[in-house]
This record gives sequence, C-alpha cells and structure tokens, in this order.
Amino acid sequence: MKQHRLAAAVALVSLVLAGCDSQTSVELKTPAQKASYGIGLNMGKSLAQEGMDDLDSKAVAQGIEDAVGKKEQKLKDDELVEAFAALQKRAEERMAKMSEESAAAGKKFLEDNAKKAGVTTTASGLQYEVVKKADGAQPKPTDVVTVHYTGTLTNGTVFDSSVERGSPIDLPVSGVIPGWVEGLQLMHVGEKYKLYIPSELAYGAQSPSPAIPANSVLVFDLELLAIKDPAKQEDAAK
Repeated sequence: MKQHRLAAAVALVSLVLAGCDSQTSVELKTPAQKASYGIGLNMGKSLAQEGMDDLDSKAVAQGIEDAVGKKEQKLKDDELVEAFAALQKRAEERMAKMSEESAAAGKKFLEDNAKKAGVTTTASGLQYEVVKKADGAQPKPTDVVTVHYTGTLTNGTVFDSSVERGSPIDLPVSGVIPGWVEGLQLMHVGEKYKLYIPSELAYGAQSPSPAIPANSVLVFDLELLAIKDPAKQEDAAK
C-alpha cells in the first residue's frame, strides 16, 4: 500500500515538473498555474517530510512524458515495484534516524531545563514555569477554558500561535494533549505559564504536521483567560 501511495505521489509531482525546463520558465499568473504550483509545492513538502527529498526530477519528467506520449516504458513493472520498495525502505530508515535523534535531543533539553531556577518538574515529566501569578479559579477536567498560547519547538521555531492570530480559543480541558490537560489544571485564571512538554505527553512518534518533527519536546507560552460558564454553554447549544 505504501508503494502505491509513493507511486501516486511521484506521478503527481511529475505533472508539475514535466511542463517546465527550469524554475525560471514557469509562469504563475492564471488560477490554473497557481493551483498547479500549489499542488506541486504541497506534494513536495509531503515527500520531504517522509524523507523522500532525493527524487530525480529529470527521471520523474521522463516517466510522465513516456506515459502521456504512450511510449514504451523504460522499466518493467517488477523493476518499478522493487525500486519503490527500496526508496520507501530508505525513507523509513532516514525518518527513524531523525526520530531517534529528536528523542535524544529532547531528553537532553529536559534534563538541562530541569536544573534552571523557577522550573518545576511534575511526576509525569511535565515541566513548567509560573510567568505570572493570579488568584483565579482552577479548571477541572470537565471544564471548557479560554486560552491564549504560542507553541514552539525547543529551538524557538513557532508552529502555532493564537496570539499571532489575534484570537484566543475555547477548548475542553480533557480534550487536548496530556501535557496541556495536566498543565491547565495547575493554573489559576489570569495566570501565565510556560510549559515544557515531553514528547510522550504531546504527540510522541506520530507527527501531527510537518511543522512538528516526531518525538519533539514542545514549549508553550500559555495564558488561562477564563473558565467558561457551563450554564451559558448549555444555553448556546440549545
């Protein structure tokens, strides 16, 4: 199944590559041209995320040219199946290595971070700093809260931010990643925390997006703005 997905991905990328000799010859004016570029860009990012960033673009273009021109294919089907399997295996090995390196780097980061003044480590491994204290109520697992946040990797790269969007979000305390579930229940309304979430309390080996590598430690600047009134929530649902 993975081989078929890879074959389909390569074919789609080739549709973009085959129509141009170089990047400078591509026009991106019409909606169709822009959409075509977007398809190639998104697929390229997906392939790179899967560790398949060493494809030969000329060979890809030759393949689509032979298919469209109804020429005899230059490789037999069993050769292609073997090649796809080899490429998939190499990509999986590369991603496994990156995942191991990310896990090791995350462990080292948390070990060093735990020694810093003001950082508390809980029994689960969650680390946090109280940036701003307040005396508001604390949320329960059944509550819905309003928060502002900025999420970064340990190198400071921002992968998501309600602050940048300019709009706080409402979310159920029990409906988020384990590190947030625990961290939110430590906070009082009005407080700001900095959470350092081990990968096992975040997304683990399953990357939710290209912006978050597998086994990443996640850092969140989190502000608890409010606990939603259950009665008002029920009225809004009616």
